[in-house]
Amino acid sequence: ERSQAVRHLGRACQDWGFFMVTNHGVPEDLQSAMMDACKELFGLPPEQKAEFMDAGPMDPVRVGTGFNSAVDGARYWRDYVKMFAHPELHCPAKPDGLRGVAAEYAARTRGLLLELTAAISESLGLPAGRIAERLDLGSCFQILVGNHYPPCAAGPDDDDGAVGLPAHSDHGLLTLLFQNGVDGLQVKHDGRWLLAKPIPGSFFVIAGDQLEIVSNGRYKGVLHRALVDRAQARMSCVSLLGPCLDAVVKPVPELAVPPLGLEFRGVKYRDYMEHQQSNKLNEKGALDLVRVQRHILTDTLCSS
Repeated sequence: ERSQAVRHLGRACQDWGFFMVTNHGVPEDLQSAMMDACKELFGLPPEQKAEFMDAGPMDPVRVGTGFNSAVDGARYWRDYVKMFAHPELHCPAKPDGLRGVAAEYAARTRGLLLELTAAISESLGLPAGRIAERLDLGSCFQILVGNHYPPCAAGPDDDDGAVGLPAHSDHGLLTLLFQNGVDGLQVKHDGRWLLAKPIPGSFFVIAGDQLEIVSNGRYKGVLHRALVDRAQARMSCVSLLGPCLDAVVKPVPELAVPPLGLEFRGVKYRDYMEHQQSNKLNEKGALDLVRVQRHILTDTLCSS
């Protein structure tokens, strides 16, 4: 049964870069508590959030709108809180219950993400611990994000619905996401945007850029976006797992053998994350930072 599940997981990563996981072991009441705590934070008076409103892309706690208000030039229809959760938890002091809930939620979702990473490693024909070893996941980076998308007259039923967050891929390895029952998450598949409809009790799992790099392009970081509902507020909670911030991420050598060759050069995860977070969202443009340019290699070989 495990072998079959691993094969299905590999197919999902290869064909979609996106899947759902059930029977995940994260209690439903913990999920609800996490969402309620984020909702309470969004409702706080502005002065209680002011110290985090002007935070930079690598600051451990950020509260704001859009993606990065300092650089994106637009305030997308979204409020967010971002908290670095591992190796050390950073959290606003208010609301009072947020720290305890965030600590437990981070630990439970981190364990799930590490388990999924081991299975993904197996699906690539590697030992279960190979990706974790390559990315130093014992000292992994984790971030928690709470999103609030207020209702807007132009919603996801419209072709040009209001954008809560534009098309992008995630900078990390894997992202877990659940929402409050209001749809809006879309993934791009075969050139079409498809609305993600969750199985009750499931998490969405989204493959990120670091999985694309370490797998040498066999698995893709999926483009996704958030549209806004016309009548109801949508909320989502995200747990993102990344390599150790100081790990140099590059393809596993076993996956870069001829005729495929090397698709990406190495990059320190901290540098990649800062690059992606400090610029306007441009779909998967951040990967160009590390993508091997084949025409340059060809020209070099020909000239020599």
